[in-house]
Amino acid sequence: MSKRPDPRSRAVQNRRISRIPAFTPVPLRPRADGWAPVRQAEFLGFLAQTRCVSTAATLVGMSRESAYRLRGKAGAEEFAAVWDAILGVPESRQPKVTLESLFQRIKQGRYRPILRGGRYVGTVQKPDNHALLALLGRLDRLLPPEEDWGEKPEGHRKQKPASV
Repeated sequence: MSKRPDPRSRAVQNRRISRIPAFTPVPLRPRADGWAPVRQAEFLGFLAQTRCVSTAATLVGMSRESAYRLRGKAGAEEFAAVWDAILGVPESRQPKVTLESLFQRIKQGRYRPILRGGRYVGTVQKPDNHALLALLGRLDRLLPPEEDWGEKPEGHRKQKPASV
């Protein structure tokens, strides 16, 4: 098992990250003072800029403790994976993708914090087309094999013109 580098080490602090991976926000009930999807993306952007969880949390108006609680919630696997990627932690195993998580990803979309010159400048939200295609593939496999949806109904065949 690989050992996690200390995020306060000089090597990690000096490492510049040029691109933050897109992620699906942690599903939470909406609150004005809570971890909204944009706030989660801003936190990750400031984390990439400062390399300090406390400072990044403060910059988005949250506490360090609440950031760690968010990281530990169910559905926070992608958020935690991006957090780890920013701090240089080796990648861990990908979580199992369930139908529920695919629906969540389609509903919320993907957020990607943008860095320019090592500074956080904003967040881009895009629909998660990959999750939509994965869900369609799974639903397609659920159809019974005897039903062929590609055949046309009887009344739609071309008829030959009548000979005169």
